Formats: sequence, C-alpha cells, structure tokens
Amino acid sequence: MRLTGVARESGWTGLSVSTTVTNPSTRPGLRLPGRVTLVAGRDDIPVRDLRLGLVAQVEPEDPDAPKRLAQFHEVLIGGRFVVPAGRRRAVDFALPLPWETPVTIFGGVPLMSLRMGLRTAVRVDPDFEQGAMVPVFVHPLPVQQHILAALDTLGFVMRQAGLQQGRLPGVEQTLPVQEWLGYWVAPLYAGPITELEVIFVANSAGLEVILWLDRRLSLAGITHQSVSRFRVWHAGADRQDWVAVLDGWLRAAVNRHAAAAAHTDWSARITESAHVSRPPDEPVRPGFGLGGTAGSGGVGGGGGGGDGT
Repeated sequence: MRLTGVARESGWTGLSVSTTVTNPSTRPGLRLPGRVTLVAGRDDIPVRDLRLGLVAQVEPEDPDAPKRLAQFHEVLIGGRFVVPAGRRRAVDFALPLPWETPVTIFGGVPLMSLRMGLRTAVRVDPDFEQGAMVPVFVHPLPVQQHILAALDTLGFVMRQAGLQQGRLPGVEQTLPVQEWLGYWVAPLYAGPITELEVIFVANSAGLEVILWLDRRLSLAGITHQSVSRFRVWHAGADRQDWVAVLDGWLRAAVNRHAAAAAHTDWSARITESAHVSRPPDEPVRPGFGLGGTAGSGGVGGGGGGGDGT
C-alpha cells in the first residue's frame, strides 16, 4: 500500500509538493521509505532545505493547557538545490524511526485517538515554508506486543492513550515526548490500586517498562502514586512467558504501592515518586505475592522473570 500527501500549489512560489510513502505501516527502529516530488511553475525555485518530521497531538506539561499538534522528530534529507521552471525533482528517502517512536496501532486497531503523520517541510525562503502530510501507522515492537497482549490477558482494560510533552526524571530519553497507556485495573490487582499507566522507553538493546500507579487520583488529592521500572531485552523476547513476567512485575509494584500507603496520608498530594530515579529493577522471581491491603502480607504466588538488569 502506498500513501501520498499533496500540498496545494503555492501561488507565491508556483511550487507543488507531494510525498509518497511506500508502506505507511512501520515500527520503531525501522526505516520508512518514500519519495518527495517537487514540481516548479513558471520560474526556477531555489530550495534552501528539505526536511521530514513526525507530527502528533501532544499534551503539554501544563495540565490545564489544551492538546496541540507538535513535531517531535525531524531529519534533514536535502538542501541547496534548484527545481527548474516547469520541471520536477524527486528526492528519495529512508527515514530512520527512533526506537522511542510512539506506537499507534495494536492488533490492527488504532490505539484510542493516537494519530501520527509524516510532515514534509520545504523551505524556499527564510520566512516561507510549505509541504505535505501523510499518515503513518506505527506497530509495536515484539516486546511491546507481548506486554500489551499480556495486559489484556490479565484483565486490564485500556481507558486512554496519549503523548505527554517533557521528560521523565532519571529515565534516558531521546525524544521530547513519551507515550502513556492508561488502564483500569484488572480485578486480580484491585484494592490497593485503581488505575495503571504504562510507559515504554525503547532503545536498540531493549525496553524500559514504567508502571505508574494511581497517578491521576494522586493529582486529585485522593490517594498517593508510585512508579516502578523494569527492563527487558529484545533478544529472547519470544521465549518468555509474558503473562507470568508481567504478573510478577505487577505484584511487586502493587506490594510497593500498598506498603507505602501504610505510612502515607492518603489525602496528601505526592507530586513525585521516590522510585522514579531508581535504576530499573531486577527481574522478579517466582513467589512474590500481592498485598491485598496497605501493609498486609502478600497472598498467592506466581510471577516470573524476564531478562533484565
């Protein structure tokens, strides 16, 4: 499948721009191939530079500010050339997608309202820019696919998904945004927590999985929040029992959250978790239980370990 985005011809420059993506379905860490075609009108068009960028709706760091369309990744693919009058010029590209590129598709279905586009920007003057937009569909990495499927198996229901501007304390990020997936808690883990947010931060070696418990409720002053971090590698991901691995992570995270509640005023607003700046946790070993109430002993077993550090 090929998709083409076309910009209207500029009456000022006489230049028209179209961008064709060979296959708009991709995933983080791959290259997105395509072609930008520029057609000049009656005059030669000197192009200063030609850039591609990934664009999506992003929530600003200020929670009261509205969402806005933002470009979070940009690559220069050409510059300082002339499109002769009445002629066309094609520029082929293979855009490298960052490993942290947000996922927009899971199981062939869009993740809530997440949409992403590839924007072409042609600068023909210091103060004038024109271009075209084409949609891009980002599928999860295999590790992300396994984790999302395990959440579904364990009974978590996705309630919201979005992109947040800013960086997480203590987490190595290359992009100025992070994707978060919000879930209603599964019945097995309900009681100590009500909501779960999952954040993926990937690189070429593996994936950090951040489990953020009850963030929204804590911001409303209803309860406290806590953050736990885990790391897995891309290599060997297909050999893991991901339901057991994720269950172990969740039991450890919920136990930590419940233990903190025993020493916390639940009406207090906690703006940052002490766990955010910690290194990712070691793999969870079998036998870690789930504390049913704040400060109580764990019940049940289960849990499993993935690769980690």
